[in-house]
Formats: sequence, C-alpha cells, structure tokens
Amino acid sequence: MKEQSYRKTERITNKSRFKIIYNQGVWRSSRHFTTVTCVNTQGGKRLGITVTKKTGNAAIRNRIKRLIREFFRRNKGLFPDEHDVVIMAKRHMPPLTYRQACNELTELFTQEK
Repeated sequence: MKEQSYRKTERITNKSRFKIIYNQGVWRSSRHFTTVTCVNTQGGKRLGITVTKKTGNAAIRNRIKRLIREFFRRNKGLFPDEHDVVIMAKRHMPPLTYRQACNELTELFTQEK
C-alpha cells in the first residue's frame, strides 16, 4: 500500500529546484499539459505541480492539482526513476474528468520512453 502513497519526499517544493528543472530539463507537451523531466540526486521519483492563475479560479486550480497528484500516486511506474518531473497545466483548460486527464498524461509519459 505504501507504493501508492504520495509522501513528502516525493514532492518538489523548493523554488530553486523548480528553476533548475526548467533550465536543465526535457520539455514535452500535450493538449492540456506540459511536462519537464530532469535527473535528480535524491535517487527517487519526485513530482512538482504548477498551475497558474491563468488556468482558472481557485476551485479549478485545486481540482487540476488533485487530478495530477492522483495520477502520480496510481501510476508511479510511468515516471522515470531518479528523475524530477514537473507537470504544468496550460491556461484556459476545460474541466477534465480523471479519466481524460489520466489518458492524456499516460500518453505523454509513454511517448517519452
């Protein structure tokens, strides 16, 4: 059951680390999401989420973040080992169901390999 959790050690919270990932990472994009993947020194998979105010109001932004966290929690096998991944939601994103977000993100991560 622990492999389906989302622990503090799996989160990217440091602003300077986000900048490093943006500068050194590999960018991929889909219709509603953009991902940036970069090697980390911690040895585990880590997730960062960026949802700007241009995406929508607080309720919409929080829903998008919940969808992304749930996707990470259930699909850790798709994320590369020893990498930091930042998932960004694009602006003016329509309300997505979990299945729609999951399909799009799965396609984005299987495209990387």
